[in-house]
Amino acid sequence: LLWPNGAGKSTTIGVISGLVTKTSGQVVISGHDLDESGAEARMWVWVVPQEFNFGIFEKVYDIVIAQAGYYGISRKDATPNAEKYLKALGLWEKKDVQARTLSGGMKRRLMIARALIHDPTILILDEPTAGVDLELRHGMYAFLREMNESGMTIILTTHYLEEAESLCRNMAIIDAGVIRKQWPIRELLATMEDEVVTIDLDKKYRWSLLEKYRPKIIDTSIDLTISSLCTLDNALQILREESYKVVSVKPKSGRLEEFFLKSTQK
Repeated sequence: LLWPNGAGKSTTIGVISGLVTKTSGQVVISGHDLDESGAEARMWVWVVPQEFNFGIFEKVYDIVIAQAGYYGISRKDATPNAEKYLKALGLWEKKDVQARTLSGGMKRRLMIARALIHDPTILILDEPTAGVDLELRHGMYAFLREMNESGMTIILTTHYLEEAESLCRNMAIIDAGVIRKQWPIRELLATMEDEVVTIDLDKKYRWSLLEKYRPKIIDTSIDLTISSLCTLDNALQILREESYKVVSVKPKSGRLEEFFLKSTQK
């Protein structure tokens, strides 16, 4: 689900999870109607919200194990999953520290580990990479792809087009609580024009492997033209191979906004 803040993405998640009372319509999760069989429906799904909502003075391991108890899973039975997901998300070495000592990115990953403790079939992520640096973000992407390939359905809300492009098979643009358009991601990208992004580096760019991106260098920043043939992921990989540290990536042109306006006017 794609579009900037206030479009209704989080509200949609609230309705699916039962935290927001819907005014109309029906929600069915794995064959269970949310109104008629709410407890059964919610057993199949877990939401990772934008806000951190665990006890900051609790230990990382205890936060994950305690979550299993809400689903009737004993500590003994939850232990293998806790270890599995904390290791997969790079948090095992932090398992005995208080959550308040973690960085923002680690707290975000802790939220995901806690969500997976009971092996839900549907995982909903509400802007999961907010406050996460680029290196951790790509590590999280790899983990989410692995979970999806194992059979888990993942619903992702974001206002980063590159995030949707990297992770999703299907995408919907939502505005004022209404899905205006939805497509397979490849069809959408094929219709979109070039986009210029600004990448801030730890030092001035002095190499030439990005020539096909029509780079414009301003001190330690570089503007690149992104297209279906010259992807952002590939550009970031080139920079890593050239030993540059990417500090931030931000869109310079309003490609998504322009596309949205055109699509809703048709």
